[in-house]
Amino acid sequence: MSSLLAPATIALRMFLLAAMLMAPVAAMAYSKAAGLGIGKQGAGLVLFVTLQRQSMT
Repeated sequence: MSSLLAPATIALRMFLLAAMLMAPVAAMAYSKAAGLGIGKQGAGLVLFVTLQRQSMT
């Protein structure tokens, strides 16, 4: 039992460290993705229309 406890503790610590490092990045990505997606104005609109026209040909 004790032979499995040390590796499990190390794995848990590694997971917690990775979660703490990734949390700010994930929060920023989520806040940016919660918007309207690709903006349909300016360059976003031009790109959208161009891709739509190319897919129809």
